Amino acid sequence: MEWTAWFDAPDYEFARQVLQRGIATLFFVAFLSSLNQFPALLGERGLLPVPDYLSAFRRLGRPSLFHWRYSDGLLRAVCWAGMAIAATLVLGLPQLGPPWVPLLAFLALWLLYMSIVNVGQTFYGFGWEMLLLEAGFTAAFLGSDQTPPPRPILILLVWLVFRLEFGAGLIKIRGGTEWRDLTALYYHHETQPMPGPLSRQAHLLPKAWHRLEVLGNHFAQLVVPFFLFFPQPVASVAAGVVIFTQLWLVVSGNFAWLNWMAILLAFAAVSDPVAHAVLPAIPLEWHAPSAGAAATAGSQAPVPWLVVVLFATMLHVVLSYRPIENLLSRHQLMNASFNRWQLVNTYGAFGTVTKRRIEIVVEGTLAEEPDDGDWQEYEFKGKPGNVRRLPRQYAPYHLRLDWLMWFLPLRTVHEEWFYAFLAKLLEADRPVLRLLRHDPFDGARPRWVRVRSYLYRFATRAEFRATGERWVRIPLAVSIPAVALPADR
Repeated sequence: MEWTAWFDAPDYEFARQVLQRGIATLFFVAFLSSLNQFPALLGERGLLPVPDYLSAFRRLGRPSLFHWRYSDGLLRAVCWAGMAIAATLVLGLPQLGPPWVPLLAFLALWLLYMSIVNVGQTFYGFGWEMLLLEAGFTAAFLGSDQTPPPRPILILLVWLVFRLEFGAGLIKIRGGTEWRDLTALYYHHETQPMPGPLSRQAHLLPKAWHRLEVLGNHFAQLVVPFFLFFPQPVASVAAGVVIFTQLWLVVSGNFAWLNWMAILLAFAAVSDPVAHAVLPAIPLEWHAPSAGAAATAGSQAPVPWLVVVLFATMLHVVLSYRPIENLLSRHQLMNASFNRWQLVNTYGAFGTVTKRRIEIVVEGTLAEEPDDGDWQEYEFKGKPGNVRRLPRQYAPYHLRLDWLMWFLPLRTVHEEWFYAFLAKLLEADRPVLRLLRHDPFDGARPRWVRVRSYLYRFATRAEFRATGERWVRIPLAVSIPAVALPADR
């Protein structure tokens, strides 16, 4: 039948392999990040305990396994289960069976991780959380090696990367003037939430280069996404532009799995012949025997599977109304979901660029009186602190505490979770201390802690040669004076 011939996309097997295994890899990283950080941040004795959150909001608006009961043990079981399922998908094991097997595996990842996100409060309030959920749900319908890749699902994944890129481009054009006058990259590499090892070198490039960066960004996000829907090889070329620009963001910063997900999704527009032409090591005939036969004998997918894929396609089409409306609105929302299942969302980032980098530094002392204290700094793993230390590359791993520390000077240091964090430092709480790079008291309880703010900027090449310091910092204020536990006062 003619429509079934259109339904199959046998020349996108390489794209399917990259999408399924890559998205599963990011799920593995996300579950690993939660396993290592969730109990300290949100567990039974965390900064924002989930049991307290659930008791305050008995009618939880979004689905979660923890709605009925939360324990740190159950959270760890969910993370280990998610990592195990993701690992099988990375290895391609479910894909060897009928299409229902990878479908159920991806839906399990989606439901398990959604259970975590929906009780994660501010520590899970990032756009890439819903992006991972939507990508995982959509990828569930890519089928297995026994069936050709379904074209409607590939188009839906292209539609996802379109909303991700074009939404981000519109947010910038509608946002700060620095994006319109091409000066945004004068500041971004220096003031981004978590610089990487090459961020300083990127910042020190000539201003003319930074203006070209902004122009290139506008082209990649406002023009190129439309070409993802064009016939080959145009669509693959457009995907290449998206991949290249996202790789630049990968090497110049740490944005968890946001950039890696954009790279993976772009492969939905890359056909096997183009992939083979660019990298001859990629086989031109990627198809499993059954999928290859389907190319000449019509669709080999079972009729029930075709019905499931078409149902998923129609669901995405119906849910696309609100995101399209949002893209066209002058009051465009950034990183918003319009349904409780976090499907077909709207995305965007950095509508404005921070011009100055203000860092919150936490200090402690063992002295009985704060005025007599020899104050020592706590060091975080990712956020800038020690002016000599070279920033590390953590993405796609997500350091949730470090990211929220970046937001404090933009909002207020008087956040509930931050005061809880200071209390945990005074208690020398081991799970919280494990989230840090360095505890200056080696597990001992400090008598007092305080919070100071500093202005940070990257050192010039001359300053670095003279001092060996990568950052120059200027004291601003004591944001929170010395505090102690009530029993110690």
